[in-house]
Amino acid sequence: MKIAYVYDAVYPWIKGGVERRIYEIGRRLVSKGYDVHWFGIGWWGNKEHDLDGIKLHPVCKPQRLYVGRRRSIKEAVVFALNLLTKLFKYDLDVIDCQVFPYFPTFSSNLYTLIRQRRLILTWHEVWQDYWYEYLGLKGFFGKVVENLTARIKCDVIAVSERTLRDLILIGVNNAKLIPNGIDFEKIRQIEPASLESDIIFAGRLIRDKNVNLLLEAVRILKDEIRDLTCLIIGDGPEKDRLCKLALELDLDKNVRFLNFLEYDTLISLMKSSKVFVLPSTREGFGVTALEANACGLPVVTVRHRRNAVTELVRRGCGILCDLNAKDLAEKITIAIEKRKRIKRRCVECARQYDWNRIVKLIVDLYEGKCYSPDEG
Repeated sequence: MKIAYVYDAVYPWIKGGVERRIYEIGRRLVSKGYDVHWFGIGWWGNKEHDLDGIKLHPVCKPQRLYVGRRRSIKEAVVFALNLLTKLFKYDLDVIDCQVFPYFPTFSSNLYTLIRQRRLILTWHEVWQDYWYEYLGLKGFFGKVVENLTARIKCDVIAVSERTLRDLILIGVNNAKLIPNGIDFEKIRQIEPASLESDIIFAGRLIRDKNVNLLLEAVRILKDEIRDLTCLIIGDGPEKDRLCKLALELDLDKNVRFLNFLEYDTLISLMKSSKVFVLPSTREGFGVTALEANACGLPVVTVRHRRNAVTELVRRGCGILCDLNAKDLAEKITIAIEKRKRIKRRCVECARQYDWNRIVKLIVDLYEGKCYSPDEG
């Protein structure tokens, strides 16, 4: 069976939750004998490339993913247009297209309709009215495109319970919950780093992550916790502003910024920290939070309807806070105090999300009967 994934950002050149999901599932499918392809932007060059058995196809030249603080609409359109011609060069059995940034779903749908192949759309988030926060009045067009995507007749995957509920609200009733996962056994084998910290954050530095609140919380806590240290790992359009804010708050001795790291290094730093803080208001799943749990760390995250990490925390693996620095600081203190008592619970919760379990669900879906529009 030839399985194709469609997503513009490609791991390890871009390190996010969606990219990691495709990579981890893809390489395990290769080990099971499947022919796996990934159509993405050619971050590695203009020729096909092998990534642990996954065949990477460069759809177009590298594009800017962000313009200022927002995802580039031009990039999404350029990628979708080039994708259409690229797909038709191959005879594929199944296309698993990641819904964001939407336009590639229409190219993928056209291919599967003409070739009579199977399309699966994987939804990581449902935005709806959030479009207006993101684009202002122009958000109307984003919402229209999202609703058009929801009308495509195909199999559907939701990566979190929150996304599953949101899909039902917009009329998608056939979605199957197949969450993201982690390499649990590999995490267990990695030793803690020599560089210790009290607080750690890892993720793309964009506005919705609210890392500025974390910095403000550290400013509050530095007077209460002696020699407090915080690691902020990642990159993105907000990084320069956050580095400047850290200096303004006189945190140069408390906060250290690091670029995206190799996986083993990130996990080792998590294991040598005390609490993982993710003050995000928008998470489709939050793999890094799950990885932190696997390292035995409690997670402090924001109570918000668009934050799917709250699902993990409600299982007793962390603490929810309000969207302000004072409450965040208070909850960080509580998490540090409770961390030893809830460590085992965090690890056991994370164990359930091992990628090998997730791949079994994926295989069952891919090997199932072909989707019929009459069933949708």
